[in-house]
Amino acid sequence: QIGAGVGLPGVVAAKCGAEVTLSDSEELPRCLRHCRWSCRMNGLPRLPVVGLTWGRASPALLALAPVDIILGSDVFFDPKDFEDILTTVYFLLEKNPHAQFWTTYQVRSADWSIEALLCKWKLKNTHIPLESFGADKEHLASSSLPGRHTIEMMIISLARSDGT
Repeated sequence: QIGAGVGLPGVVAAKCGAEVTLSDSEELPRCLRHCRWSCRMNGLPRLPVVGLTWGRASPALLALAPVDIILGSDVFFDPKDFEDILTTVYFLLEKNPHAQFWTTYQVRSADWSIEALLCKWKLKNTHIPLESFGADKEHLASSSLPGRHTIEMMIISLARSDGT
């Protein structure tokens, strides 16, 4: 899981039997400590937690084991990070061409779109309707903030050479 924060989605995946590596910024040691604490409190003291900074090739990024799914929960929060996130995701998908990046995205503004970046990095986006798994309830997928702030789920993967 990238951008793990305290690691809830990754901890749940590990509890369900998945092999998980949690990560957050190497520049946020306190966040990494909280993530490790969350793992211990959930009976997963040996779950790997690594420091990875989006957009930066580091020894930790290069040493990651093969992955099938990259999980990102609300990582597209600050537009200044969008390209760095997709750079890191692209690197991981190139290293693991069969893998997919499963993520959520809260639509906060039309100016905050990732569509152009997906094209730039030759990534494709498959929209997953929230109703397909019962998460389209107003209390789950909306916000009381003014404007459109709905949650979207998507799976991002490498685009084929024909762009699809």
